[in-house]
Amino acid sequence: MMTAHLGSQIFIALSWIVALAWLWHAVAMLRGMPTLPDLTRIDPEALPPLAGADAADVTVVVPACNEERNIQATLRSLLASTGLRVEIIAVNDRSTDRTGERMEQIAAEAAAKDGPHSLRVLHIGELPAGWLGKPHAMAMGARQATSRWLLFTDGDVLFQPRALELALRHAEAEKADHLVLVPTVTLRTLGEAASLGVMNVLGGWTIRLWKVANPRARDSIGVGAFNLIRREVYLRLGGFEALPMEVVEDLRLGWLVKHGGFAQRVAVGPHLVSIRWLQGTFGFVHLAEKNAFAVYRYRVGMTLMASLGLALQIVWPLLAIAFGGWSLVAGLLTYAAIGMTYAANRRETLVPPWLALLFAPAAAVVLYALLRSMVLALVRNGVVWRGTLYPLDELRRNAGQLWGAGNTAR
Repeated sequence: MMTAHLGSQIFIALSWIVALAWLWHAVAMLRGMPTLPDLTRIDPEALPPLAGADAADVTVVVPACNEERNIQATLRSLLASTGLRVEIIAVNDRSTDRTGERMEQIAAEAAAKDGPHSLRVLHIGELPAGWLGKPHAMAMGARQATSRWLLFTDGDVLFQPRALELALRHAEAEKADHLVLVPTVTLRTLGEAASLGVMNVLGGWTIRLWKVANPRARDSIGVGAFNLIRREVYLRLGGFEALPMEVVEDLRLGWLVKHGGFAQRVAVGPHLVSIRWLQGTFGFVHLAEKNAFAVYRYRVGMTLMASLGLALQIVWPLLAIAFGGWSLVAGLLTYAAIGMTYAANRRETLVPPWLALLFAPAAAVVLYALLRSMVLALVRNGVVWRGTLYPLDELRRNAGQLWGAGNTAR
């Protein structure tokens, strides 16, 4: 009887520890996330004008592999940019569909209109040894750039006409070396919203976006849909030539910028940049196949520890609620705090706080995706993406640091 009572007290105490940890996290997010600048609410006239130059204001590198369904819309949205001059370098990375043909069609249209922007198409037929496809395509595109600023994006991203101008002028005003504009994910189903909500809530434990601008904080960020970086800084960091086998090249580039001592900034702007990132409730499972194990640097022990921690976050609050008594209060407080984190992220995700009720099943999908990513990589002895197998040993050898402190000397 005494042992059972002691076990009950320990369970209640741990339930409150979980609840208070989530409450602390929620309060930090509610205080921090609103401090991120919203470019849609900034008066453009308050931003400094772009310096006139003979070259374009920004070079946009758009790598694409088998993106024939999306690439035309992406390029047309970039060509519709206003308020600046854009040099677009579209890189057809070994596509087996009509991606290259679509790129050439848009390039011909742009040349015929003789507008302020330019579009060049670069075709890559073979992947050199020691490279992943996307870093190689971006490296090749960046070598052709003539602008002071580089924007790396993807072949399925859409831009509003003023997105590039606002982002670039904000970066100049902030004296930033690297700017991430958080994209708006286009959601069509409840399951997609639940998945996005839980991913942002969980990601907030690792990357505090409001701390990214603080040079003393460990937090850094990179987003494949919108990585805007000074060309000089990109070259000083070694470019993507320094990241030839990096699967999560966006995060790694962000880490190098921050821990290289350069100024990194994050901004939001609902719908300025949008992407149809998730395809259905289980869309994240496919996306995580390449990235999830890579985030933990292909380390089995670290991945299993993260999986165990996530499993406890899924199960423990529900057990606390089922147990009743003071643990019930702790469990309900935990879910209230989770709802608060959803509210803190709503400006970026557009996901309503009540979807915190689906935290457990949505987080279970993330847990499954993480474990699946690890198992597939171990079974295949590598990562398969876009039809190419990249050996696990080589990926591990080239996996640099993503989290924590590092060298901050320029």
